[in-house]
Amino acid sequence: MIKRKFWLERIEAAWRERSILWLSGVRRAGKTFLCRSLPGVEYFDCELPRTRQIMDDPEAFLESLPGRRVVLDEIHRLGNPAQLLKIAADHYPSIKILATGSSTLGASKKFKDTLTGRKKELWLTPMISQDLRDFGRPDLRHRFLHGGLPPFFLAKKIPEPDFQEWLDSFWAKDIQELFHLERHYSFQKFVELLMVQSGGIFEATRFTSPCEVSRATIQNYLKVLEATFVAHVIRPYSTHRPAEIITAPKVYSFDTGFICYYRGWNSLRREDLGFLWEHYILNEFHAASQSREVRYWRDKRGHEVDFILVDQRGIPAAIECKWSAAEFDPAGLRAFRRQYPRGKNFVIAHDVVRSFRRKYGNIDVDFVGEAPRGGFGVSYKFG
Repeated sequence: MIKRKFWLERIEAAWRERSILWLSGVRRAGKTFLCRSLPGVEYFDCELPRTRQIMDDPEAFLESLPGRRVVLDEIHRLGNPAQLLKIAADHYPSIKILATGSSTLGASKKFKDTLTGRKKELWLTPMISQDLRDFGRPDLRHRFLHGGLPPFFLAKKIPEPDFQEWLDSFWAKDIQELFHLERHYSFQKFVELLMVQSGGIFEATRFTSPCEVSRATIQNYLKVLEATFVAHVIRPYSTHRPAEIITAPKVYSFDTGFICYYRGWNSLRREDLGFLWEHYILNEFHAASQSREVRYWRDKRGHEVDFILVDQRGIPAAIECKWSAAEFDPAGLRAFRRQYPRGKNFVIAHDVVRSFRRKYGNIDVDFVGEAPRGGFGVSYKFG
């Protein structure tokens, strides 16, 4: 069984802080496989009626598991999952519980705020660089085309039928059960268009006509996709200076494989690689930080910086993503640093084997080969 080292270490670290751990992530991200690879756990699949039956009496169930490490997979299938976890946290702290679900706790009305301060959360993103090494296949072109869901990644050929099957299952098992949306066609059309336009400026009115719904409905669809990790809304970094873009967000798809599928790509051109690399690096940030508070910057003259991370002191680090270091143009960073002179500058490029620094006028830029697991030299909060 493949051991996903980064995630296993995160689980053990979280359990040292809290007895309850909520593991979330999109469907087929590998939550069940990861849980089963933990040593010494007792596994319960809450999708099975007989499993749900034995949890009808939470206290009796928990009393039978003193000091155990327990996995409650798909816990949102229970009638009152929050009650079970709250009882466990308050009265059975010796039991280490890992509960999984396909969306955030806050996305489900069943959880609300009853677990505030009682649990740790871990977001299992699509596969990251460490996962590629653990799986013994570090080929990024393969990762881009197949995506970062392990069953899709491991397929010998691009699993085209599986992408649509995934979306159908996402609608039936996540959206309908948690959000009770109507208009199946409109929602799926919106997802398809969002994947095609991933990484671009989001304007809700562009989707109203092809999806045959109102602007308010489109905004609601986006909130649902964000809550379930299928879309990431990247908002502009700004201090409301006159030259800055201050409101228009960008929206990124959660996975490169879905982008390629909906764009009709079954092979990649050179110009596609930088675009997908930017999505891949965003995924690395999400995994490392366990936060979605990444920003971008753009001014009204068209200068742009891919990502902005803000440290605890409010100082912004500026990050550009390039497939090749030779493709870097410092114009965007220079424009940004004229407004915000304090902070570090990075270019993350696929072909950088050893990190180095270059000077562009009065700014220094560090070139690195991937998003560092420990951050960018300082402790950044993402927001």
